[in-house]
Amino acid sequence: MALKIVAELCTACGDCEPVCPTESIYPHKGLFAIKEDSCTECEGDFETPQCLDVCMEDDCIVPA
Repeated sequence: MALKIVAELCTACGDCEPVCPTESIYPHKGLFAIKEDSCTECEGDFETPQCLDVCMEDDCIVPA
């Protein structure tokens, strides 16, 4: 499973990018996006997805 960022809700704060252990989050058209082929939802690294822990916008990061 992977996560995705809802572009309409992303504020481009960038808090999520440095906490991603698989480096799946990247800048995209002034916002951020998640590479679905490499996102693991932090399984094997953390109990919860780290991007969800730092994102301040409700429902900005959702299952793909």
